[in-house]
Amino acid sequence: MPRSPRLVGIWDRVHAGPPPLRTNASSSAREILASPFRSGSKIETGSVDSAVHILKRSLAEQMSESAPRRALMSVTDKTGIDTFAAGLVELGFEIISTGGTRRFLEDAGVPVIDISDYTGFPEVMDGRVKTLHPKVHGALLGRPGTDDSVFADHGIVPFQIVAVNLYAFAETIAKPDVTVEQAIEQIDIGGPSMIRSAAKNHKFVGVVTKPEDYGSVLNAIKEDTFDTAFRRKLAATAFETTASYDRGIANYMATVTSEDEDKTFPPTFAPAFTKQASLRYGENPHQAAAFYLENDAPAASLAGAVQRNGKDLSYNNLFDLDAAYLISTEFEEPAAVVIKHSNPCGCAIGSTLAEATEAAFLGDPVSAFGSIVGLNREVDAETAERLWAEGRFVEAIIAPSFSDAAFEILTTKPKWKKNVRLMECPQSEPGQSMLDYRRVSGGLLVQERDDQADPEEDWKVVTTRQPTDDELRDLRFAWRACKYVKSNAILLAKEGAVVGVGAGQMSRLDSSFIAAHKAGDRSKGSVLASDAFFPFRDGVDEAAKAGVTAIIEPGGSRRDDEVIAACNEHNIAMIFTARRHFRH
Repeated sequence: MPRSPRLVGIWDRVHAGPPPLRTNASSSAREILASPFRSGSKIETGSVDSAVHILKRSLAEQMSESAPRRALMSVTDKTGIDTFAAGLVELGFEIISTGGTRRFLEDAGVPVIDISDYTGFPEVMDGRVKTLHPKVHGALLGRPGTDDSVFADHGIVPFQIVAVNLYAFAETIAKPDVTVEQAIEQIDIGGPSMIRSAAKNHKFVGVVTKPEDYGSVLNAIKEDTFDTAFRRKLAATAFETTASYDRGIANYMATVTSEDEDKTFPPTFAPAFTKQASLRYGENPHQAAAFYLENDAPAASLAGAVQRNGKDLSYNNLFDLDAAYLISTEFEEPAAVVIKHSNPCGCAIGSTLAEATEAAFLGDPVSAFGSIVGLNREVDAETAERLWAEGRFVEAIIAPSFSDAAFEILTTKPKWKKNVRLMECPQSEPGQSMLDYRRVSGGLLVQERDDQADPEEDWKVVTTRQPTDDELRDLRFAWRACKYVKSNAILLAKEGAVVGVGAGQMSRLDSSFIAAHKAGDRSKGSVLASDAFFPFRDGVDEAAKAGVTAIIEPGGSRRDDEVIAACNEHNIAMIFTARRHFRH
């Protein structure tokens, strides 16, 4: 596609007449560029007053709340920009653009003017300087009716739409082994400057920073609703875009310049979240609440889940769904987890998802009523039948997907068919090293998420008896599930399924007693996982009474020798993992 001819300044146009127009320009754009020179316009050559008069009249004719005429485009993420630009051209816009975006639009067949043709100044320093020019920012910050004489004196043509998104800084620093120099090259300067100029002047300019807003902008222009209120919402989004971008840069620079060896936690910390929904209430009806999404959250997270059925999600639903999701992703085998008050009351693996689901519900059938269920495979028809069998009541289910048959069953057969929340969420890989935040009075606690795989090479059998192969399989399963139980946590498992849980007790002995009570006769031949060491032998003695045959715990108590001796007395095999999994 041929390059667009250079635009001349408005004052030059007054003296020289209209410049030659591009053959690929729309008729509307040609008419707009030529409008000050329509037949019948009388200009006294050399008269500034006459030129300004004609300019003001031309601007008044060309601009209105509903009919902007020029759009500036400079984007890194080019998703949908060609369709957006083409839609604007159809509405009579002229498109002005920068290097990479201009080439992309030209290849898409969209008529476009290079920014250098407008400014009269080339891109220099490998593109570092291209839009930092008075004719660009004058076009963004100028106020029609107030600054018309400045437009005329300096050849500034106002823009009414600005579409800008920024260099991929966050994506760059997320890459392994990225250098500081590489990161710095991805710090956008011109983009944020244009966004802020346009957003400040939103009374006259609409700034679009998100590709998902392109359609609504086109519709607003077509429907004559592209007014100040609409543009103010765009401006608010734009300011948040630059603020979030700058927060990411500030966090990174603080980290790389920190003298601390641990670069995970910078001297200042400003995470960015965007409101996704207002909730009916918080943990209790008297507490207001909302759900915010982390701006750089991975798609494989609760933030990326899609609701396919059911009532609106509550605060407690979301909290429990996250627990269900995280536990289900721990296992490679088909797995199901039943959550109540953020604790697993049932969890199992199996050869099929239906088998795992049935075993998970049997972990604590009473507590499972009104639960949240997490599954790590597509829900099939057989699994769906298990989920509503025998009077079971489920509040929500989160899984990678639902087969058509399973969706039909869950939304037509149970009494709770219309209400059950069905959530689809991609499975994440364990060990993403995301950060966890917890509010305290006047501050924020930040830590790495406890989702790293425990290295089995650090495990040590400390008893006389070695665990059998079957016991070892159950110990691995129990140890993974136990770290999601609130401390003090004791979990009993047998044949790949949880049979009893003691959660959140102030005494580990009490948790042991509760887990055994929940398990009943199923505790005989089970294994036990403890999220932290046994401080006394009494917990082991309680486990022996219940028929536990093997125990896994971190070790590290001053009384480890007493605990090991107790296991040997009861012929219980014990593994020390050298890693604790407190959960408060």
